[in-house]
Amino acid sequence: MAGHRALDFDADELASAIEEFTRNNIRLPARDKYSFTTLSVLHTLTRKGPMRLTALTATEQITQPAVTQLVTRLEGEGLVERHPAPEDRRAVLVRVTDAGARIINGRRQERVRRFTELADQLTPEERHSIAAALPALTRMAALMDGQV
Repeated sequence: MAGHRALDFDADELASAIEEFTRNNIRLPARDKYSFTTLSVLHTLTRKGPMRLTALTATEQITQPAVTQLVTRLEGEGLVERHPAPEDRRAVLVRVTDAGARIINGRRQERVRRFTELADQLTPEERHSIAAALPALTRMAALMDGQV
């Protein structure tokens, strides 16, 4: 029900916490500086596998010309490759290269290191609460992504 607030759940509080967490998480220092859109495209391709440009346009919520320009630049940097789609040789699939995947995997390792440092500053009860919430947060993310 829209606007429903159970006694044990406050959607506004969750949104605020996730917004603040995301803002800080996105800004974690990185050796290589890439735009949010670049990182999002590389992450999407790393997680979902090869995709058509039209599918990337939808997932990344940017225009077809913008995604085409971005993929051309990433291809020039050796971070993605284009290949004919097996089911329709006229269509093109974009896939992340090993170099592109290394960027995403490196950033993830950096986040894990930082989260470990932060978790070490929490109480055992706070760490337990986060661990207990992970299945529900994972399911919410999947619901948001249309995977469920």
